[in-house]
Amino acid sequence: MIGLFAATEAGRRDLVEVGPFLGPDTVVPDGPVRPALHRLWPSLSAAVFFVGAASAVRLVAPLLRDKRSDPGVVCVDGEFVVSLGDDALALRIAEFLGRTAVVGSAADDGPLDELVELLDATADGDLAGCSAALAAGDHVLLLNPLGFPLPALPDTVLSHGEADWKIVIDDRLPAATRADREVRLVPRTLVVGLGSGSGVSTSAVASALAELEARGLDLRAVRAFATADRKADEQGILEAVEDWGFWHGDTSAPLLTFSADVLAAVPVPNPSAVVAEVTGSASVAEAAALRAAADLADGGPVELAAPKVKGDNVTVAAARVLPRGRLALIGLGPGTADQRTPRADAELRRAAFVVGAASAVDQVRHLLRPGTGIHPHGAVELAASGLAVAWVASGVGPSLPPDEGRVETVVVPGVAGS
Repeated sequence: MIGLFAATEAGRRDLVEVGPFLGPDTVVPDGPVRPALHRLWPSLSAAVFFVGAASAVRLVAPLLRDKRSDPGVVCVDGEFVVSLGDDALALRIAEFLGRTAVVGSAADDGPLDELVELLDATADGDLAGCSAALAAGDHVLLLNPLGFPLPALPDTVLSHGEADWKIVIDDRLPAATRADREVRLVPRTLVVGLGSGSGVSTSAVASALAELEARGLDLRAVRAFATADRKADEQGILEAVEDWGFWHGDTSAPLLTFSADVLAAVPVPNPSAVVAEVTGSASVAEAAALRAAADLADGGPVELAAPKVKGDNVTVAAARVLPRGRLALIGLGPGTADQRTPRADAELRRAAFVVGAASAVDQVRHLLRPGTGIHPHGAVELAASGLAVAWVASGVGPSLPPDEGRVETVVVPGVAGS
């Protein structure tokens, strides 16, 4: 729901024009602005003030709690439409009124901060400098070799060519030293499998993990560790996993365990008859890594990122959870904003393409990032090509497609119509 607030006659004239343009998602409260704003704030997705930006800031400041859940704020201030957290809405209103949009404010984290959060990634490099370059309209080269589904990005973000800044999204170490104007985003895609003899030392396990880095993997990308259940209490393994978390910013990664029977059923490229005789499975490190990755992928593809490496009484291997397209099935309810969930708004911001009937798309157009593609059909096909797609419909939303296994599917139901 979008709240429209005006305190002057000129502001009310603009409000009368903008309200019908934004459609049924809007509410215009009666009475003084401040108490109406306090009453509506928890249910708003955005607030549009037809007052000066300074006045708007004073009005909303006492209500701000969390930048991820607070409504976006837009100010129609004379010849300017100022974004205080909702650039897409500000651009849309400015275009309608023929005014100048002022976007990219400090109140908005910007696409890079959101990418870090969406990918559950570690950022390496001058994130603030690169974000500032994006906000200034500079060209930025983005390399995404593993094909992570990304939200709509500014058209100044290039997939090839030359640019002053570069963003690389990868779980592998770069071949060369990172340049000053290069930002690396390291998603957590790797599962490290561990096998050992009894009494293995912590330092031996740590040294074996370092060998994975020598094979080009960035250990900041580790999402989980895995081993045989008979090694669940192996002190050297437990301490090495704890040390990994300490050296990587207190990051937590679970140690998953599997029985010998489960591991024996996992096809591996490097089975060992000796290991089979001792443990009941021809592989521990590779099998545990692949099995745990498959569980975390929830039906998605996985691969062996690094075959087993033998160390001092320990063996390690790494599997990768491969990215796949993302399909969010979003229900919009009967048509009013309070019957659409905050999670639906978040998924719409995450999408590179929105698919649905024109009447459904019009209800949420103001929530979309600039550059988001809009299609009447083809949601599954777009997602299967590796893209982030939101499929919207009234009521509870679209039905789950029969071949959703090709993509990561998220269901965000709305309230059914009466």
